Amino acid sequence: MIIHPQNVKHVVIDGNSLTLETFVGVARFGATVELAPSAMEAMKKSRALAEKIANEGRVAYGITTGFGDFQRVAVSKEMSNQLSTNLILSHCTAMGDPYDDEVVRGMLLLRANALCVGVSGVRPELVQKLVDMLNKGVVPVVPQKGSLGSSGDLAPLAHMSLPLLGKGMAKFNGEVMTGAEAMAKAGIETFDTLVSKEGLGLTNGTCAMTSVGSLALYDSIRAAQMGDIISSLSFEGLTGLRNAFDPRIHQVRHQKGQMQVASNMAKLLEGSEILDNCQSDRVQDAYALRCIPQLHGACRDCLDYVLDKVQRELNAVTDNPLMFLEDEAVISGGNFHGEPMAIPFDALGIATSELADSSERRTERMVNAALSNGLTPFLTTEGGVNSGYMIVQYCAASMVSENKVYAHPASVDSIPSSANQEDIVSMGTTAGRKAGFIVKNTLDCLALELMTACQAIDIRRRINTHGQGITPLHQAIYDLVRSKVDFFEVDREIWPDIQACKEIVYSGALLDLVEKYVPNFDNFEGIE
Repeated sequence: MIIHPQNVKHVVIDGNSLTLETFVGVARFGATVELAPSAMEAMKKSRALAEKIANEGRVAYGITTGFGDFQRVAVSKEMSNQLSTNLILSHCTAMGDPYDDEVVRGMLLLRANALCVGVSGVRPELVQKLVDMLNKGVVPVVPQKGSLGSSGDLAPLAHMSLPLLGKGMAKFNGEVMTGAEAMAKAGIETFDTLVSKEGLGLTNGTCAMTSVGSLALYDSIRAAQMGDIISSLSFEGLTGLRNAFDPRIHQVRHQKGQMQVASNMAKLLEGSEILDNCQSDRVQDAYALRCIPQLHGACRDCLDYVLDKVQRELNAVTDNPLMFLEDEAVISGGNFHGEPMAIPFDALGIATSELADSSERRTERMVNAALSNGLTPFLTTEGGVNSGYMIVQYCAASMVSENKVYAHPASVDSIPSSANQEDIVSMGTTAGRKAGFIVKNTLDCLALELMTACQAIDIRRRINTHGQGITPLHQAIYDLVRSKVDFFEVDREIWPDIQACKEIVYSGALLDLVEKYVPNFDNFEGIE
């Protein structure tokens, strides 16, 4: 199913209802946010309990004690507010380039949504200010590096929280300024201090890793869908054999993703004169064509697994301790630990890398005359003086190789911290960031394949051994590409062509076309 977060305009959050579509709608496409009345009521009750605990001086981690290894140090009622404020001031240690605005918006949304559940003890007005920042365009400047992915994304979330105190740096209307200036220009009043438990409520959670990883997941799902579409165009240019997509082959293996992709490929390749005329050319194709269902399908199964974990985490409460009204229990646990996200995001990076691997192999087959089933060397019309698409494949190979470095799992690493109190950490934020790097390389590889496939179609038509007709969808894709990129007759400056194809891929235009021409594309119904 193709989702359309750009169509999401307004989201009501209650701690239980976010989906990947609504998350991306807010984070990337600027949908507005509102707190559900039920959430406001739940937070009021939770805050009353936090104040009762503080007033009574009960021993409760982070309310009447210090943090981390300082759990042994009692904190008086008079200093509990300063304790929360100091947590933000002392933890904003992140380094590196800032996250993109969409990642930070996602962090604000996830933090607000988690607090809506009403077990964290923060004031409703604090959460309302997070929502106001989203709706009025205040985006804190949050450096990317510095989270171990356990005890939450402490450093990034501290940076996210600084503007609430009139500190740190933020963007407003695209301009970087102090947090105080940004909040003032947006008309949002800042706090002089946080109150007991709010420091932990803001910083103790998996919001940075979940935000960056969820956006990478959304882009990876789109990459997988476009991988099927673009590979079908390459398949036509290479005169592939359709029998590889016979549903009987895939049904006897029982793998859901494989059956899904085989179904997609069969639909995408209906109505091709070129393919109708080549089905007796050979017995079987190379793996990059014949095994598209097995290759892309395995990636699809992994994406389904990651999606399940992400949509649970989008509505997860991940701070510590948590307070439960029925018996006034304050329970210290480990919901801040990022392992439930770290492993899926490592898997996401590996799966998305494989989509790029598959794409690059098809690009290589199209430019290599020994593998292309009759296409010209490097898709030129006059080789020697012209190199044609020779170096296009080099570029794809470079990014595929880079992905192999990024795909090394982060979750298998751990460095103890906080005097060994936090002795095994997830590195989940690194896993999410790496997945983001990988999917951008993968989308770029797909753009190169798209450009190459259109050149291959032109060459195939010029050779005219199998006719001229391609599928209606492919003709629409070809026309879109050719409206921006001319046939590569003789060598010219090629990077603008690549950029134009990259813009087509990133824009989602291919998904719009497939919905028009193959409306049942990627329909999971009936796939068991």
